[in-house]
Amino acid sequence: MTENSDPEIDFLEQLGQRVRTMRALRGMSRKVLAKVSGISERYIAQLESGKGNVSIVLLRRVSNAMGAHLEDLIPAAEPVPDWAVIRDLLRKASPGQIAQAKNVLAGGAASAQRHLSFSGIALIGLRGAGKSTLGKMLAKKIGWSFVELNKEIEAQNGLSVAEIIALYGQEGFRRMEQAALTQLLARKELMVLATGGGIVSEPLTFDLILSSFYTIWLKAEPEEHMARVRRQGDLRPMADDRSAMAELRNILLSREPLYARAAAVVDTAGLSVEAAAARLSDAVAPVLQNESRMFARG
Repeated sequence: MTENSDPEIDFLEQLGQRVRTMRALRGMSRKVLAKVSGISERYIAQLESGKGNVSIVLLRRVSNAMGAHLEDLIPAAEPVPDWAVIRDLLRKASPGQIAQAKNVLAGGAASAQRHLSFSGIALIGLRGAGKSTLGKMLAKKIGWSFVELNKEIEAQNGLSVAEIIALYGQEGFRRMEQAALTQLLARKELMVLATGGGIVSEPLTFDLILSSFYTIWLKAEPEEHMARVRRQGDLRPMADDRSAMAELRNILLSREPLYARAAAVVDTAGLSVEAAAARLSDAVAPVLQNESRMFARG
């Protein structure tokens, strides 16, 4: 903030940025957010640009529509009394100390046991990255089962993903996603898991992916994502949106820091399916070798 800046204008601009980032993280266009929240698309555009002095009631409708916590949208929010102390301690903590803190907060020994388990390989990335196609090919090659998390969610709840979101909203879908993942891990079998593009938007679920699987980000250029999705005949959640390409870029920009937490990145830009599959096989080779050694020692 500059010396001559208006703190209220700065606050509204930060608020707008948080709303825009959260919307992109959830993979929602302005049109979809407007429809779900019941707030006009024009008003949401004003809010995101920092020009809309939104009431707390309307902001709550926006956060509910995105399945987000209201406090996550408010700049400088302090969710618990000791948050400032906890935040500063976390900034100074080593990775080991952070792991211990997460273990305590997640339930101690049970959580520690969970982190010791290895469930296979998880593929993350935007729709159109090739998670299903390449995941099936990889699973067949290495002899593991292939699982699409969204199909597991549909099977467990007897509803399509679209129906779940229509009935229960983003928050309900993320809750079912975490439950489906927990049930998959309880099988204790090695698998290649294809996740939904927005799984990174739910911190606890994504942490469970990162701690239980060797996670790989399948990466491509935005234009390739869009072309592949169009070939699939699925533009959700960007259907009939003239700014679909801009929305997709915004989604990718918001999610990239989270996708980048994967253990490995496989860039499929410009590659044929066969070439991309070969690159993915190369990426998992060290993991398979390590599993073979562990099996031999066992």
